[in-house]
Amino acid sequence: MRADEADRRRLSDLFVELCRIESPSGREADCGARVRAELEGLGLGVEVDDAGNVFARIAGPGDPSVMLCAHLDTVRLEAPVEPVLVDGGWENANDGILGADNKAAVAMLLAIAHRATTAPPPIGVELLFTVSEEVGLVGAQAFDASALRSPFGYVFDHATPIGEIVLAAPTYYRLDFDFHGAAAHAGIRPERGRSAISAAAAAVAAMRLGRLDEETTANVGRIAGGGESTNVVPEHARVEAEARSLDSAKAEAVVAEMVDHAQDGANAFECDVDVAVQRLWPGYRLRPSAPAIEVAEAALRAGGYEPRHIVTGGGSDANAFNAAGFSCVNLANGTERNHEPGERVNVAALEGMLDVTLALLDEAAARC
Repeated sequence: MRADEADRRRLSDLFVELCRIESPSGREADCGARVRAELEGLGLGVEVDDAGNVFARIAGPGDPSVMLCAHLDTVRLEAPVEPVLVDGGWENANDGILGADNKAAVAMLLAIAHRATTAPPPIGVELLFTVSEEVGLVGAQAFDASALRSPFGYVFDHATPIGEIVLAAPTYYRLDFDFHGAAAHAGIRPERGRSAISAAAAAVAAMRLGRLDEETTANVGRIAGGGESTNVVPEHARVEAEARSLDSAKAEAVVAEMVDHAQDGANAFECDVDVAVQRLWPGYRLRPSAPAIEVAEAALRAGGYEPRHIVTGGGSDANAFNAAGFSCVNLANGTERNHEPGERVNVAALEGMLDVTLALLDEAAARC
């Protein structure tokens, strides 16, 4: 199957409409309601779970089906979204994100649902729209993957050129360090103070950050502390950090190293430190010969794209599904500069994603 002109117009219209609906993580209700209304308007039964995930099934000619997933949320908005066409691509007219991550995929899945009402798909389709992906795959981790009837599925959430297939994604840890010192007048009694900021600074300065090797990264994303005045030795400081690796053992080792440096920094300035470590999601690695990979390769070739296997340092809902025992592949969606004010998606990439997904249903039907 390939998209016709009506499919392509509908896809663009849906994309523009969805981008205008503000849906930063935790505030996806309006976007979810719009998706639900679109699906119910097509006569589909829709379920919304306690987390806010939206789920629907499209019947095929038999039992086999394939799961397709996109997330409803975006990162924080710094400006209203007003999509405009610039040199053949959609951008935000204002200085902020567009929301193509992941509304390009949301619109594409709704276009698939519309197509199914006029041309029944060759295989059953399970459509899942998740919430709060950007802040820890919250919706996907809350979803009951055992309810899926498909043998495998796909998320469309890698902002790189269409054709790339993610074979491996990292284990991800979040680390929070709260340093506690003692306040004192900075000009009169500084000796009585214990600077939590100095302790935090020493800890961060000792940490190895950035790309540690080809599989591993670490980052300090936020430091906060002190009070409203410079004349007080700061009693509190907070450091928020992360560590990732395609090798779970390496991720754990980096976490242990960062914790050690936090404790050393606290000790150096006679401060205390509270440490909170959370593994937000585990990594995964898929076999190149896995059925879901082979189906994706055939679909990409049918759509005119050369498949390329990659590994990534980013997480996606595929991490949560694979951890739950459901085979799921993350496919590149052709968007550019996600999470940045210059985010965009070419019309050709948006339409290409639709063509590839239609081919994906054909290939899945032939192999399942």
